[in-house]
Amino acid sequence: MPSAGLAPRRILQLSALFAMFALYAAQLVSALVPHVPLFVATSAAGLALDVYLQYRQPGLLSLLGKVRFDVTVRQLLRDMLILVGLLRIDGIEPLGEQAPLLIALLGVYVLHFACQAAAVLVRRRRQLPIVTRNIDTSALRLSSAPPRILSRRSSHRLLTFSIPATAGLLVTAATTNALWGGIGIGVALALFLGGTFYLATWLLPKKRRLSDERVMAWLDEWLAAYRPTVAMYFSGGTTSAYQANMWLSTLADVDGKPLIVLRERFMVNKIDATDVPIICFPKVATMFSLENSTLKMMLHPANAAKTSQVLRIPTIKHAFINHGESDKLSSCNPYAKAYDEVWVAGPAARDRYQQADVGVEDKDVVEVGRPQLSPIEIGTGAAQDKPFTTVLYAPTWEGWDGNPGNTSVVLAGENIVRHLLADERVRLIYKPHPMTGSQVPAAGAANERIKAMIQEANARRSGTRPDARAAAELTERAAELHRLTSTSFRSSADEMERMMLQGEPDPGRSAAVRAATTAWEEAYWASFPEWEHLIVTEARPAIFTCFNQADVLISDVSSVVSDWLSSEKPYAVANTSGLSEAEFRLGFPTVSAATILTPEAVEVPRLLATVRGETEDVYAEARLELKEHLLGPSDPPSIDRFNGAVRALCGRADERRVRAEAREAAEIPIQRDDSPAEQVTLVDEDAPENTVAG
Repeated sequence: MPSAGLAPRRILQLSALFAMFALYAAQLVSALVPHVPLFVATSAAGLALDVYLQYRQPGLLSLLGKVRFDVTVRQLLRDMLILVGLLRIDGIEPLGEQAPLLIALLGVYVLHFACQAAAVLVRRRRQLPIVTRNIDTSALRLSSAPPRILSRRSSHRLLTFSIPATAGLLVTAATTNALWGGIGIGVALALFLGGTFYLATWLLPKKRRLSDERVMAWLDEWLAAYRPTVAMYFSGGTTSAYQANMWLSTLADVDGKPLIVLRERFMVNKIDATDVPIICFPKVATMFSLENSTLKMMLHPANAAKTSQVLRIPTIKHAFINHGESDKLSSCNPYAKAYDEVWVAGPAARDRYQQADVGVEDKDVVEVGRPQLSPIEIGTGAAQDKPFTTVLYAPTWEGWDGNPGNTSVVLAGENIVRHLLADERVRLIYKPHPMTGSQVPAAGAANERIKAMIQEANARRSGTRPDARAAAELTERAAELHRLTSTSFRSSADEMERMMLQGEPDPGRSAAVRAATTAWEEAYWASFPEWEHLIVTEARPAIFTCFNQADVLISDVSSVVSDWLSSEKPYAVANTSGLSEAEFRLGFPTVSAATILTPEAVEVPRLLATVRGETEDVYAEARLELKEHLLGPSDPPSIDRFNGAVRALCGRADERRVRAEAREAAEIPIQRDDSPAEQVTLVDEDAPENTVAG
């Protein structure tokens, strides 16, 4: 199914490329013959197609760039063929009329490269050593970005500004009057010259940013005024931001002054709405500003290559909090021993580290629960009175190693969905992991087939739908949430302009966002009929909101299972590992209270009967016991235990600072009253005199 859907698009892309080459060939032939109408038509069509593809299909043209047939080469070839055509057309004097046109056309390219040089200078001058969000940056004298076509889109600039020159030369070819070519090239020269001078104004003192040294001095002043104590450190790829986003609510409620520290510039706008100040340190040298700040500890939701760089700061304590816990090997990574403490949800993770024997000592493991699970509602019992049983199928991804046992999507996903869709009383919510298919193409293909199956099943269903007011309510709530959680940027806005616009948030925004999110979630679920299957691939609705809608979960060995247990509702786990059920339960404790599904998924009907109360729920008590084993006790609340761990680790950081200051004080040289040039070293008063250096 997916290959059939993609084929027409690929055929269209290939057709566009073949059309471009065919137009070049036709332009060459018609220039040599010459055939003026065909020459003019093919030249104009070639430029029009290039401009269209540049604006609408830039990814397609990037392939040409890889074989050195980029926009500059294409435009040079196009202009060269036009000049060849002018040489061959009767009525145009090569030396008397075409030579000035050639010289003027060369001037167009000179100005194009001059504009490009100015663009490079402007971009470099506008890149700051740090990037911030939720911080007042008015003292940095930030400014709006120049037009994107001038500063960052050289391909668009060359093609767009060259249109008058090409048009004028083609009119000359059609009329044999060189005046039109001169006018067109003159307009192009004016565009390039004006653009270059306008772009150069961003190099003047009024629009020039502060030096790196002054920017870092400003940051030191801000850190001294804000006095952060707890930071969340995160580094990762474009699809990994969810690992940090799941901790934002907890970080906002932490005891102390929170801060978010990032390492990749693009990540600043990947972090969800939050009032917590964000600082990105692209280079490790700038990050050491934190060493002289009041920051006491850092929380790490993921292991990353750049984590080792921040571990070098001796004044800061580090706690690994992970972005989820499961029985997978990644939940007890040997890298964890690099941190001062490893914070886990409950006793199960503590046992997991000790059994894995990866160098994490038991004394460094701290049980804090899972504070972000508070929105999950506890189940109220069997779903026999509901017209539809809502099943949440939330498989994990294939993992970095691509092991078939990591995800059920490839070997069992379609069978699971097929059995669920065969039951007329089932409503399926399918929420695949956002990284599904990123490592194993077969997982991505299976994911597409599953979505197609669900869409076909919906097409066969019918029933009463919510009225137009529900859709209008959702639109209104979405607009309000978007207004609160996003900043409107111009298409030309660069990093500096976005940083300027994303300053200190308005008071009370955080509470308003929470209320708006709740209202949007209610409107979202109300906008769909209770019989309609759903495919959820966006960040919203969040997984916990889907938990509250579902009567039962089907998943893989992942943190989703651990989090689901807080609801106390039934769940099933797909076994695609090749192990027997007994071995699977023994090897993965989180599945001990689950219904185990084989790759054929023949156990699905029995699972549904249990959820509906038609058969005994034999795992009910086991789920309660496993919940406490995985997530810890319900009292005291997880956020209280988390904050207790924060205070304790901050205390250890304070103790370390006191010891360091004492050592420094003991080594400070002092000067004698009778001889300023001579120095002695402070020593213990009880030490013998002969231990003092004279």
